Amino acid sequence: MKVYLGSDQDGMELKNVIKSYLTENGYEVIDKSETASEDFVESTKAVCQELLKDDSARGILFDKYGAGSFMTACKIKGMIAAEISEERSAYMTREHNNAKAICLGNEILGKGLAKNVVKEFLAANYDGGRHQVRVDMLNAMC
Repeated sequence: MKVYLGSDQDGMELKNVIKSYLTENGYEVIDKSETASEDFVESTKAVCQELLKDDSARGILFDKYGAGSFMTACKIKGMIAAEISEERSAYMTREHNNAKAICLGNEILGKGLAKNVVKEFLAANYDGGRHQVRVDMLNAMC
C-alpha cells in the first residue's frame, strides 16, 4: 500500500518516526515533505492531491496539533480526513467514514501511540453499505 506523508516544521519529528515505522513494515512511503513545508496548508494540499488520484493510497498528515492539517484537508473536494489521537478512532474513521487521511499532532501523540494509531488506520478497510450514505453526504457538501 502507498502511504503519502506530509508535514510542516512542527510535525517533522513525528513524521520521521512514522516514516521509519512504515518503511520497516513494508509500506511504500512517499514523503511529500522531505524538508518541512512552510505551512501545513502546503503539505496537506500536496498529499491530498495524490490521494485523490489513487483511491487505494492513504495519507498521514503532521503538524503541531493535527488540527491545521485536518481543517485544510476537509476544504478539498473529495477528501475525507480525521484528526486522530487514539487507536479506536483511527480504525473506525477508515471503516465507517472511508477516510483517506489522518492528521496527527506532534505535541499530542507520543511516538508509541502514534505508531499504534497508524497501524490501526492502515489495517482498517472501508465497510461501505449503510455508511456509504454518510460518505455521499460528505462528498456532496463541497
